[in-house]
Amino acid sequence: MLSFEKTKIGELELRNRIIMAPMCMFNADESGRPNNFHTIHYGNAALGGLGLIIVEATGVVPEGRISDRDLGIWSDSQIAGHSKIVEVAHEFGAKVGIQLAHAGRKCEIEKETIVAPSAIAFSEDYKKPVELDAAGIKRVKDGFREGALRAVEAGYDLIEVHGAHGYLLHQFLSPLSNQRTDEYGGSRENRARLVIEVAEEIRSVIPKEMPMILRVSATDYYEGGIDIDEMVELVNLFKHLFDVIHVSSGALVSDAVIKPYPGYQVPFSEAIKTRCDVRTIAVGLLTQIEQIEEVLANGRADYVALGRVLLREPYFLLNNGRGEIEIHHSIRRGFPSLPKGN
Repeated sequence: MLSFEKTKIGELELRNRIIMAPMCMFNADESGRPNNFHTIHYGNAALGGLGLIIVEATGVVPEGRISDRDLGIWSDSQIAGHSKIVEVAHEFGAKVGIQLAHAGRKCEIEKETIVAPSAIAFSEDYKKPVELDAAGIKRVKDGFREGALRAVEAGYDLIEVHGAHGYLLHQFLSPLSNQRTDEYGGSRENRARLVIEVAEEIRSVIPKEMPMILRVSATDYYEGGIDIDEMVELVNLFKHLFDVIHVSSGALVSDAVIKPYPGYQVPFSEAIKTRCDVRTIAVGLLTQIEQIEEVLANGRADYVALGRVLLREPYFLLNNGRGEIEIHHSIRRGFPSLPKGN
């Protein structure tokens, strides 16, 4: 099956094409340091046979977290916990990436100064953000660069930049949340500028062979916002800086109407893959191995990311591998009908 074939992202070898999507676990404390939960959670995902695990949205600055229960990577004191995640996941055969993130106006931490491209609140339930000035934008770029350095020190195999789901970089990309009149607002090129500059900052400090992924929301599901045609044009502006585009959608506007169904985001992945000539990850309500095979077999994506299904069924791959996934000897007896693994 294509799902279980070995593959690569850049020069990084993966044992299969199935990825754990980054999902916030809201289990850190205010320090932002990973703890035993994260080691167990991601270690068990690796034991379950995944090719790549992308660790949840990790704040590059304290105000870049969504909540005060999110992971951080703004301090050297956080490196050891991240290193433990990587060590355990590697022991069980998975590669591990980290999603570097800044929440922007969707930060829910009361004590933090909330920032955004423009002083427009996400909704009436959120604080009005402060419009980023030149010093603030520099702090964002520095945060991503320093976070990437710490990710390298922790041993991560790749970096994903969070440019989706209504968080800061997405806020700069969309005209709904970016009403600036300087070089970071207005035209498509200006709205893409911060994504490009952040990627360049990261590229300047990571090993040349280290892959980088960008996660995007292909549409805002809202009039006047990004649609798939606009996202194609945006991706064409910065695709040279990334190895793969991880295609999600939505979450910029609180009252957007979204009608999800199984595989509802796959057409966005297919459009970006075809029209931008890039590798893509498809994600979103892909819960059956037959769905995943269809996406890969028909060239609609190069990889498939699974989210909540892995919370319900962490051994999804082992249960659906049909003998093509190696099973660790310690749990082998739970799968008596399959050939022996390692």
